[in-house]
Amino acid sequence: MDKFNLTKRVISHSQKNSVAFKLLRSVRVFGAVSFISFGLAACGVTNTSSHGTDSSEAVLVKQPNIIYIFADDWGWGDLSVHGNKQVKTPNIDKLAAEGTDFYQFSVSSPVCSPSRAAVMTGQFPSRNNVNQHFATIEHHQRAGMPDWLDPTVEMLPRTLKNAGYATGHFGKWHLTNVQIEDAPLPSEYGYDEYAAFNLPGYNMPPSETATRAIDFIKRHKDQPFFVNLWIHETHTPHYPEPALMKEYGHLNEQDMLYSAIIAAGDRDVGRIMALLKELGIDDNTLVIFSSDNGPEVTGERKFMDDDSTGPGFGTYYSVGKTLGLKGAKRSLYAGGVRVPFIARWPGVVPAGAIDKTSVLNAVDLLPTFAALAGAELPAEFVSDGENIRLALEGETFERSKTLYWVWPPGKASKSTATANWPNYGIQKGDWKLLVNDSLGVEELYQVKQDWYEKTNVAALHPKVVAELRAEILSLQQQFPETVPAHVKSTLRGQQ
Repeated sequence: MDKFNLTKRVISHSQKNSVAFKLLRSVRVFGAVSFISFGLAACGVTNTSSHGTDSSEAVLVKQPNIIYIFADDWGWGDLSVHGNKQVKTPNIDKLAAEGTDFYQFSVSSPVCSPSRAAVMTGQFPSRNNVNQHFATIEHHQRAGMPDWLDPTVEMLPRTLKNAGYATGHFGKWHLTNVQIEDAPLPSEYGYDEYAAFNLPGYNMPPSETATRAIDFIKRHKDQPFFVNLWIHETHTPHYPEPALMKEYGHLNEQDMLYSAIIAAGDRDVGRIMALLKELGIDDNTLVIFSSDNGPEVTGERKFMDDDSTGPGFGTYYSVGKTLGLKGAKRSLYAGGVRVPFIARWPGVVPAGAIDKTSVLNAVDLLPTFAALAGAELPAEFVSDGENIRLALEGETFERSKTLYWVWPPGKASKSTATANWPNYGIQKGDWKLLVNDSLGVEELYQVKQDWYEKTNVAALHPKVVAELRAEILSLQQQFPETVPAHVKSTLRGQQ
C-alpha cells in the first residue's frame, strides 16, 4: 500500500469569582522567591494542614489558571527533548525550556482508566476498585470493577469549582465507557463544561479536542479556570493527518505514521501556549504536560475500530519509545509508569531546569492544585498524594508518602519473564519493590541511582523486601473488598 494513501480509510471520521482572584494582580517575583511563597508570606497565609489552606484566613494570593495536558500512551522517549532523534516536538521542548522537566514522576497505573482515576481523586485507584480499564459490563464483572468512577468521592474538578474556578474537560474521558449507557457524565464530577469521547452519549471526534479547549479558555480568561485537556494521541486507533504524514515521509511506514501522530499532539500543545500569550494570561497559568502510561506495545493489527472514536490504524503503528526504560504499557517497570511530566509557570517554576530527584506521582495533583487554589479539602478525605508545590518551585522536596501500583493481569512464566509480570509494586524513598507471588518472583531496585531499573538487589536487602511487603499488605487491607451498588449499571441485570 502506498504509505501516503494510508489515511484514506479514516480521515473522514477523525475530522467528523473570588476575592483571591482580584488581589495581587501586579505582584512580581524577585530572584528565587516564587510568586506563591512571596504572596503567602506577604499576606500572612499559611497552609495549616495537608488537607488544604485554613479557611479562616481572609486573604489569598491570586489563583492561577491550571491546564493539565494528559497525553495517551506517550513513552518517555517520544519527546525530542528527551533524546528522540526521529520526531520533532518543538512545542513540548519549548515548554521544557521555559519550565521544569521532572524525571522522577510516575502515574498510578500502567493503563488508562485507573491512571486517570488517580488524577481525579488523589487516591490510589484501588481505593475505588478501578484497577483495569473501563470497557463492557462483562469485563467489569470479571475484574471486580465498578461500571464508572464513583462521582461522590472527592474530585479534583469539584474541589476547584468550589474554590471559584471555571472547570472544563476536553478530550478522552474513559472513567466509564461508551457501552455503559446509564453512567454519569463529566458534569456530575464537577465540570462546568465538557466535550469528550469514551463516555455514554455523544462522543466528540478526537480532532476537536484542542479547539474545544481553546474556546473555553477564551470565554473564561477573566476568571480562574481549570482545564483537563486529555488528548487522544497516541492511543489506537490512530488518525494521522496527511500533511504530517508527508512531513515524515522519509521514514519507514510505521515510524512515519507514529511520528505524524506525535507531531499532531505537539502542535496542539503549541496552540494552547500561543493562546495564553495572546490573551495576556500566560504569566498566571500553570501548564503541565504528561501521559497516562507508557507506550503501547507494537502489535500486528494494521487497522482497528473503536466504539467511541471509530475506525483507524492499529497497534502495528504503535512504535513509541522508552529510550532504555524497561517495560511499556501494562508494566509496573519504569517504562510503563514513569512518563513525561513537564511544568511551566513563568516566575514560579524554574525555567530550563531538570529535576532528577523529586519523587512525584499523579495522586499529588489534587492536593497540590487545591493548595494553589486556596481550596479546603474535607478533614475525612484520605489522600494518597501530597502537596508538591516545593518541587514545582525548584525547592528541595522530600516525599513522605509511599507509592503503590497494581496490575492484576500481570503474568509470565519464570523462563519467559516478560516485562508485564509484576502484579504489585511499591516505592518508599529510594526503594521500589515489584512482586508476583504466583510466580515466586520479586525484584528490588534503588531507583534514584538505578533509573533504568537494571540491577535487582532483592537478595542483598531481605529486610527492605520484608518491610515493603508488609506495607503492601497494610495498604491492601485499607482497600474495599466489594463494589458499592451505586457504581453498578442497571445494565448488569440484563446480562
